Parts: sequence; structure tokens; C-alpha cells
Amino acid sequence: MIYLDNHATTACDPRVVEAMLPYWLTAYGNPASPHELGRQAARAMEHSRQQVAGLLGAQAAEIVFTSGATEANNLALLGAARQHERAGGHRRRLVTTAIEHKSVLEPCEWLAAQGWEVVVLPVDAQGTVQWAAAEELITDETLLVSVQAANSEIGTLQDVARLAALAHAHGALLHCDAAQAVGKVVVDVQAWEVDLLSLSAHKLYGPKGVGALYVRGGSQQEPLVPLMRGGSQEFGLRPGTVPVPLVVGLGWAAQLCAEELLTESQRLAGLRDQLEQELLRSLPQVQVNGNTDRRLPHNSSLTFVGVEAEALMANLSELMLSTGAACEAGSPEPSRVLSAIGLSYEDAFCTVRLGLGRFTTEEQVREATESIREAVTLLEALLR
Repeated sequence: MIYLDNHATTACDPRVVEAMLPYWLTAYGNPASPHELGRQAARAMEHSRQQVAGLLGAQAAEIVFTSGATEANNLALLGAARQHERAGGHRRRLVTTAIEHKSVLEPCEWLAAQGWEVVVLPVDAQGTVQWAAAEELITDETLLVSVQAANSEIGTLQDVARLAALAHAHGALLHCDAAQAVGKVVVDVQAWEVDLLSLSAHKLYGPKGVGALYVRGGSQQEPLVPLMRGGSQEFGLRPGTVPVPLVVGLGWAAQLCAEELLTESQRLAGLRDQLEQELLRSLPQVQVNGNTDRRLPHNSSLTFVGVEAEALMANLSELMLSTGAACEAGSPEPSRVLSAIGLSYEDAFCTVRLGLGRFTTEEQVREATESIREAVTLLEALLR
């Protein structure tokens, strides 16, 4: 089988697994315990915090470990709103985009039910936030702007720094869901000037079940109200015993990405371009979605006009790919993202997402390209 679904999750790098093993088997202490095993676990956890901070250009004290980007997004959005209310603030507007992950949109919907005004920024045909709309809708009434760094379906990269500057000009916070971007492209929280940023380990060749929230200035700034109660772990923002093996895995995954990002992104972009160019040459009905000048290096969203994606994938059983975000799987409606960028109902259902990864080889790309070409040709013949 050839795995091309690295947006949904990545394989855990064997080097990461090796680094985690001692913390399952021998160094298994609770980092809050006062004895040597506890201190050993605590040291490993703080080293991981430094590794994650290093990948982002942050300080270790600004990294809060969570169960993943979904929890980090919820903590950022709900925590900021509650903190503002607690402090007696009067801003009631939250601004996000039409193509965010559900872990951003659903907390926004919940806050809207509590009386908050949620404004959704439109995007253009490439998935880029429409700047004129952003200038109009991000106002002095805005508490927080939440925008993804990279889209999980079409791969489009947003100009986060520009949006952060606009938000700050109105006294608002900027939260960035960077789960798809971290480890794939350079993410610099200082250059971007974001206030909050979310990530997941399993999107960057680490283990499932752990992620982090970057909080500018650290918890001393008291920017958030915690979602849960029951302990003082993670600076009081995330109670519960920290899963040290998973945190160690996240740390080493972050360090490997920091060391290999440039060469890996160049290699994957080359393979992705090779795949697309061959399909465009041999299948004239193929359309590439997203901003092809500013997108994730491993991403390809392809519409095969007239060929339903489900039928195509049924004829590609050896290829692991998808029609869109895993969190939207099973929905009878077309992709929200593809609808937002203007694809027709029919074309949205003829679109597949391919995500190359660290362990994708050139030979696999050639095999996948030929398999897709043959399957599309076969299905077109059947439809005639």
C-alpha cells in the first residue's frame, strides 16, 4: 500500500518511538513526584518543552502541553473569551474564516449561542482570506481573530503576520491553528506576532494524543481561563498528569522537523509537482485547487471533472488517500472548503486530497501517478 494521507495523520518516526520507549518502560515516574524517577520525568518534559519552543521560535515557558490541536484550539478560543469576561471586558466579536477546522468553528458556534458575535471572513478562489473583508470586519469590537496557517484540504498558506498586524491594530488577539503547517513550513511565532498558536504531534511524525498551545508571554500574562479544574499542571492551564512518553515524542518530533524541514519540504514539493504535472499532461480534465504559489509543499488537491472521487478511490485500493479532512468524513454534504473557494457541487464530489510525507518515495509517486491515470481512464470509458 502507498500512504498518501499525511494530512490526516503521519507515521510516527522510528527515531521518535525509540526516544519514547524508556519513558514507558523504565523512566516512568510522575513528573510531579519528588523522587528521582519523578525528577527524571520532569527533566525530560522540560527538555521537550524546549524542543517544541525551538521549532516555533518561542520560549519554553510559552509552551503548554495539551492532548492535541483540538484541545489547544478550544483552550485558546474559550479560554480567551472567558478571561475577557472575567476581566470585565466589553468586546464581543470573534472573527474567523470560512475554511477553518471544526475544532475552531464549533467552539465559535458555542460562543455564538452564549451571545458572542461570530464573524466569518470569506476566502477567494484560491482559499486566501479576502483582505478587504478582513479590514472591514476586524474592528475595535473584536476580541480575537482565529485563522489557520495552512488549510488541511487545499494546502493554501495564509498571510498570518499580516492578519496579526491588522488584529493588533484594533487591540485584538490573533490565534493561529497551525496543526497542518508546523514541521512542514517555517513557523516563527515572533515574526508572525501571533498571541496563541496550536499544534498536534501526530501531524509532524510524532505520537497521537499530544499537542501544544503556544501562549505569548507565558501563563504569567493570565490570557486564558482553563477549561478544566483539578490540578496545577501546565502552569495551571491544563490539569492532569502530563503523559511524559507522548510529550517526549512530541519534543523529538519537533527537533527532527527543525533539523530536516528545509530538505524535506524541497524533496516533497518536487515529488508533488512531478505527480501533478504528469496527471495534468495525461488527463486534461484534472484541475489543481488552492494557491499553487503559496501552499504546503506536500499537498495536492485535485478535481477530476466528471469522475466521482468515491468511485475513483474504490478503484485505487492500494492508495491511501481521501476526499478531504478526516474530521468531516461521512458527511453527505460537499466539502465546506471546496464550496468556499467556489467549486460546484458536482466538482466538489470529484475532488481528492493527496498528502505526501517523510516516508513517501519517488517510486511510490510514480506508481501512484500511473494508478490514478489508469483508474480515471477506466472510469471515463465506463461512463461513455
